[in-house]
Amino acid sequence: MQKIRRLIVAALATGLVAWMPIAQAQEKGLVGISMPTKSSSRWISDGQSMVKYFQAKGYKTDLQYADDDIPNQLAQVENMITKGSKVLVIAAIDGTTLSDALQKAADKGVKVIAYDRLIRGSKNVDYYTTFDNFQVGVLQANSIVDKLGLKQGKGPFNIELFGGSPDDNNAFFFYNGAMSVLDPYIKSGKLVVRSKQMGMDKVGTLRWDGAVAQARMDNLLSAYYTNARVDAVLSPYDGLSIGILSSLKGVGYGTPKQPFPVVSGQDAELPSVKSMLAGEQYSTVFKDTRELAKVTVDLVDAVLAGKQPQINDTKTYNNGVKVVPSYLLKPVSVDASNWKPVLVGSGYYTESQVK
Repeated sequence: MQKIRRLIVAALATGLVAWMPIAQAQEKGLVGISMPTKSSSRWISDGQSMVKYFQAKGYKTDLQYADDDIPNQLAQVENMITKGSKVLVIAAIDGTTLSDALQKAADKGVKVIAYDRLIRGSKNVDYYTTFDNFQVGVLQANSIVDKLGLKQGKGPFNIELFGGSPDDNNAFFFYNGAMSVLDPYIKSGKLVVRSKQMGMDKVGTLRWDGAVAQARMDNLLSAYYTNARVDAVLSPYDGLSIGILSSLKGVGYGTPKQPFPVVSGQDAELPSVKSMLAGEQYSTVFKDTRELAKVTVDLVDAVLAGKQPQINDTKTYNNGVKVVPSYLLKPVSVDASNWKPVLVGSGYYTESQVK
């Protein structure tokens, strides 16, 4: 009997040891994840990836999408604070509207991570995880320069410029990165902006809306290109590129006599990848959001464990109140020549999804 009792005690002790780490892992706490919209597939992917990685590390998650509605996102963030979230991961719709909510978070000791879009005007942003957004613009512009042969002295060519949403801090980095490449060719006359519309105040596209981009392209074509050809369009995002291409198709582009201009993009969204293979959109910029989600989860895990998280930029991202410590990932330019190794080889898409 004594022997049986000892065996039972030993078994219970063994079970307790096996159980304790699981229990501890499950008690790591709640993370609030606020995404701007489901209208872009990338934000759906971001949210799903973060939930997966956070749960694998033992966190509970509260993932909310705000449908591009600023009051909705504010209400969701405040609700996450009320629920007891230890950390907020926020991809802001408008990076200037969250100050009051973030002060409430700070008052309760809640850490705030700006995710891919910098939150401006608040001291209560602890870290920022994103891609090298200036480099995104450089890659977009270089795809245009290379395809047109500008480095070989070809030209002049007509180009029109599109920017992202003016309430998204990233849009300025994309535009400035692109213009760092394109501006010398514009000044030399090798690139001509017939509309003379330059600068984010003139070329910005509110809420990254493809329909707005399409309408603006319609206006540009009717006003400046009835007797001239547009050779290139700087587009900072695939959703805008699809709208721009629709406008171009409407006036006869996409034929052997009138081929499409060189149109850039970003995010490697499936419709745009298919468009590239069809000879329409020329390029996109791939940002592996799975890696961004992993970096963010690792950063949060380190912060909550009282450790110094890994960051690689402490100078670039000033939100108007402070320089926010950041981790930047590298974007990759993709076109019809390298889509397969980059997008399929990484497991981001299967070949059957693309074709």
